[in-house]
Amino acid sequence: METKYEMVENDLKEKILSGSFAINDKLPTESEMMKTYQVSRYTIRRAISDLESEHYLYTIQGGGMFVDDWQKQVEQTPLESKQIGVITTHIADYIFPNIITGIDRYVSSKGYSVLISNTQNDPQKERTSLKKMIDSNLSGLIIEPTQSALGDPNKDLYQKIKESGLPTVFINSHYQDLDFPYVEMNDIAAGKQVTDALFNMGHERILGIFKIDDGQGVHRMNGYIKSYQGHNQFSYLSEIVMYQSSDNMHSVFSRIEAILRREDRPTAIVCYNDQLAIQVINLIRSLKLNVPKDVSVIAFDNYQLSKYISPKLSTVEHPKEQMGRDAAKMMFDQMENKTIEKYIMYEPEMILRESTKNRA
Repeated sequence: METKYEMVENDLKEKILSGSFAINDKLPTESEMMKTYQVSRYTIRRAISDLESEHYLYTIQGGGMFVDDWQKQVEQTPLESKQIGVITTHIADYIFPNIITGIDRYVSSKGYSVLISNTQNDPQKERTSLKKMIDSNLSGLIIEPTQSALGDPNKDLYQKIKESGLPTVFINSHYQDLDFPYVEMNDIAAGKQVTDALFNMGHERILGIFKIDDGQGVHRMNGYIKSYQGHNQFSYLSEIVMYQSSDNMHSVFSRIEAILRREDRPTAIVCYNDQLAIQVINLIRSLKLNVPKDVSVIAFDNYQLSKYISPKLSTVEHPKEQMGRDAAKMMFDQMENKTIEKYIMYEPEMILRESTKNRA
């Protein structure tokens, strides 16, 4: 549990990192902070002492407390250990262990270690992770952005990272209004490719299910829409279910179930990713329907289990370890002042398996 002095220290540090207190700004007096935080003078002094030792504050005798040039101090402080920070939305499940493995193998080959943080796709946890990384005196950062399609509530911290010159690379998606290099899939092309493939199999009524609070989901949905634009004689048959990370998935699946129970149900489904597709296939089976005889299903990422489930899942390859290695190399190239590309974009590679078939 956070102690009172830690609460004061963390709040002041948050205000410094976010720019609420700029470099050389004078802080409130001890008495004013005692009233603000409802704590003792000892608590305030202990918090201030810690922030001084970390070079966030300095004190002028008789003049008060001021914000130190903490960015300059971070740049000048020699590294005690060579570390790279990695922030992802998840760590232990789905495709993320493979991405992290790719990062770690490249980083290790350079004699560095990896510090990992997990946001669980929560902007507040992303903020906590960013602050932790800023405090860790890292050599570089690799970040999978949180809810990248909704804008960035932590833009102030990213701006601090940009100003500090810390080499930083985004993976899987990126914030449109931030100027950092990125490594990601061409998800618009992937969404169009899989939907075009279903049209080529004779499907016309295709349901799209997409998570829309991250860039991957929005781009895959836009690819689905582009495919229908190219088959505009069937555009009136298109149907999309959208959801966000925070949504109640029971409600989302209830809506999908209602669609599948209709007489004019779709004959094919494009799912946001393989993880979702596996759940959708289970739902289809529970309704006594067959995949792919009654409903074809296709998704994205080529999750490890996709080729072992029954039926084997049609999907689009995700480079995973290669993405991790390429992101790490791009970051080290920045560290070594080499010229880098603005982005690396992987073109989609579709893998057709047993979960899709020509419409009877």
